[in-house]
Amino acid sequence: VIILYGENNCQKKIPVLFNPSDYNISRNVNYAKLDIPGTDSPIMQFINGGETSLKLTLHFDTQNDYIHNKNSDDVRDYTEPIMSALWIDGKLHAPPEAAFSWGGYFFKGIITDAQQSFTMFLPSGLPVRSKLDLTFKSSDNELEGRKKSPFESPDRTKTRYAEKGAQLWRMAYAEYGHWKYWRVIADFNKIHNPRKLPEGKLLHLPPLKEL
Repeated sequence: VIILYGENNCQKKIPVLFNPSDYNISRNVNYAKLDIPGTDSPIMQFINGGETSLKLTLHFDTQNDYIHNKNSDDVRDYTEPIMSALWIDGKLHAPPEAAFSWGGYFFKGIITDAQQSFTMFLPSGLPVRSKLDLTFKSSDNELEGRKKSPFESPDRTKTRYAEKGAQLWRMAYAEYGHWKYWRVIADFNKIHNPRKLPEGKLLHLPPLKEL
C-alpha cells in the first residue's frame, strides 16, 4: 500500500496491483576532506548525517479484463494517484508526504522521483501494462535525530529575523528538520499570509517540546 498524507495528516491509501519483487534501502553520511599541511593524507571531517532512501519498482497490468470480456481499465487509473504525490498540494504548499507499507515494513518520506513506463497497449492505444520506478527519501528520521541529539537547547523559544525571500517552510526545515512545521511557526507568530513575509520581521520559533 502507498499512503499519501494530506492536510491534518489525513491519509489516502492506494493499494498496488502486485507486490514488488524487491526493494532497496540506502543511507549516507557527509564528510569533508581537509588537506592539512605536513600530513601524509587528508583528514576526513564529519559534517552531518545523510538521508535514508527507498527504491522500488511496481508493476501494473489490466489486460486480463480485455482477454475475457474485450474490455479493460486504463492502467493509468492505478498509477496516476501515485504519480500525484509529486505535484504540489495547494493546502500544504508542497507535495504530500508518502509512505510505503508492506509485510510489517513501513517507510515514510517524500517521493522525489517517479519514472513510469508503458509496455503494453490495446489496439485502440489504451495502455494496459505499466512499470513504475519510485524513489522515497526519508522525512522523519532527521527530526527524530534532532530530538535525541539536539545541536542546541530545544527547551526555549528562539528568534530569527526574516531575510529577503525567506520562506517559512525552509525555516521550519532548518530548525526542526521538517518542512511541515511551517504552520506551527505561522500560528505562533500570528502570520496570516506566509507568502508575504516582511523582510526583517522578528520571528519566534517555539521549542520542540511544544510541537
